[in-house]
Amino acid sequence: MQEKFKDIKKAGIAGILGNIFLLIIKATIGFLTNSQSMIADSANSASDILASFMTFIGNKISSEPKDNDHNFGHGKAEYIFSLFISITMILLSFKLLIDSIFSLIRKSHFEFSWILIIVCILTIIIKFILYIYTKSMFKKYNSILLKSNYKDHKNDCIVTTFTLISILLGLLEIYWVDGVVGIGISIWILITGFGIFFESYNVLMDVSLDEKTKKTIMNLVKEHEDIKNCYNLYSTPVGYNYFVVFTIAVNGNMSTYESHKLANHLEKDVEALDKIDKAVVHVHPVDL
Repeated sequence: MQEKFKDIKKAGIAGILGNIFLLIIKATIGFLTNSQSMIADSANSASDILASFMTFIGNKISSEPKDNDHNFGHGKAEYIFSLFISITMILLSFKLLIDSIFSLIRKSHFEFSWILIIVCILTIIIKFILYIYTKSMFKKYNSILLKSNYKDHKNDCIVTTFTLISILLGLLEIYWVDGVVGIGISIWILITGFGIFFESYNVLMDVSLDEKTKKTIMNLVKEHEDIKNCYNLYSTPVGYNYFVVFTIAVNGNMSTYESHKLANHLEKDVEALDKIDKAVVHVHPVDL
């Protein structure tokens, strides 16, 4: 577990350093050339810095062990900070959208520079490296913070590619595409922000297990012939995983020792599943 939090911490730091570098060069060149798409791209980098910083802080809090006040640990901190990231992205997208629309209406022109091209290519390379690295960490640990970050890095590669296209069209004096790309980037950030928001919101609102995992649990129950029925399956998120409670019906003539031995065995089977942190099985004796 400690290795997991250390790796997530490294991913957060890498994101912060990379995005600070990109923010400085993109904002500087964007304002010097008056490129709306580059300015929007630099603002996107600013939100990325916040996202990486939130990843760092959220990971630090969620890495705290269980205690008397937090019996299931601090795992939900990841989702709280992911929610903060999404709200920031949504607010930023509206600001960029308004600025890009006004730029398009006013028919603003930007000053073409090959430095703009170099900045775009450099951004795509750095972001692609961060995307590959962060996604590999997500596949290893299944952290929503890493998921938010690797999606953000992937989006940035796509966004900057469109920025590059709009700047290249500036060579042909087709400047209106710059404003359109700025609008497109704003909408892209908005959609990504809402996606992260709802995923975090669902966990914080204690959304239940997905149907596939529920079906897997029921199949485990069916493997035990002594279990006559299973009902009242409840679940709640605990950090990355779930706490599950359900009741099994057994023959009333079965001894207390045997019925609880059966329940304990079933609990271990369920807890072995990827998404389950803890399982509690209640035993209900019934007449046959």
